[in-house]
Amino acid sequence: MTVILDEGSANASTETVAAQPKAVSRGRLVLRRFLRNRLSVICVLVIIALYVLAFTYTWYARWTYDQQDYNAFLSPPDGSHWFGTDKIGTDMFAQTMRGLQKSLSIGLLVAVFSTGLAALVGSAAGYFGKLTDRALMWVVDLLLVLPSFLIIAIISPAFQGKTWLILVVLLAVFQWMITARIVRGMTLTLREREFVKAARYMGQSSMRIIFRHILPNMASLLIIDATINVGAAVLSETSLSYFGFGVQPPDVSLGTLIASGTESAQTFPWLFYFPAGFLVLFVLAVNFAGDGLRDALDPTSTRNRWGKRKKSSTKGGPAMTTALTKDVLPETATIEKTTIDKAAIDTSRESQS
Repeated sequence: MTVILDEGSANASTETVAAQPKAVSRGRLVLRRFLRNRLSVICVLVIIALYVLAFTYTWYARWTYDQQDYNAFLSPPDGSHWFGTDKIGTDMFAQTMRGLQKSLSIGLLVAVFSTGLAALVGSAAGYFGKLTDRALMWVVDLLLVLPSFLIIAIISPAFQGKTWLILVVLLAVFQWMITARIVRGMTLTLREREFVKAARYMGQSSMRIIFRHILPNMASLLIIDATINVGAAVLSETSLSYFGFGVQPPDVSLGTLIASGTESAQTFPWLFYFPAGFLVLFVLAVNFAGDGLRDALDPTSTRNRWGKRKKSSTKGGPAMTTALTKDVLPETATIEKTTIDKAAIDTSRESQS
């Protein structure tokens, strides 16, 4: 059978398809939404600047954190000592940067470990179910009812003089349970999806399904959780160090500096307000950046809907509504386009045959 193709209709169809805009990737959509939130972008820049300051201060600072100036005891900030000195002549700028470096390192490591542990435990409990689910959730419930701060305060003196990484482990152990419960609930839903069933029927192992198909679909949740956990871990470390259960001398952290400067906050304010100011700045920046990241990854959140409704009511017009629809539902638009194209191809084939 000879099939005769209409060159004119084929060219017109090609031009129509070429004129249609390309589908925007999810990564670009997330980045575009995040960049619209100026406060979150500024907070991300602040976090990056704090990390750069904390880890590069030895390149430009005149003093080290353990070096003493015997000619300057409790001197206010000046050209030689930018943040002043403490009662033994130690430069407060170097001490603050060293404390910020230690606190940020602990916060970052705790966030990575706790989020990773929550992802593994929650996905395993939700995917395997039955005895595995009951055993893992029993551990989660047990850790949730234990007073974490009190337990760490009791255990930490046994590790005095040893590496500060032990403190990271102790903090991470008590900071993953709630996220694990959320991951478990999402896994219970995802394991019934068609792509997971297809992977199971194709003979893929359970671990491969978890790491290749389930956890990637929770990337937004895990990223937001890790971001928030950084600030929470820094606050926990600061609280423990404030009471003497965290970082031990001769090393310093923001908590130890705040604790030592509390009594002199009125008479020698630079001893207290510089470390406390950096702590407040970092925690606020992390929280606002986390909020912006959550709104970017979840376009249906209440804040996003309110902001877009407000813009549409002020500016108005069908163009704004169309732009918002494309931004919020790119996947739906792509699916509809694919369905229409397939239907057109099938109709063309039937007419030609």
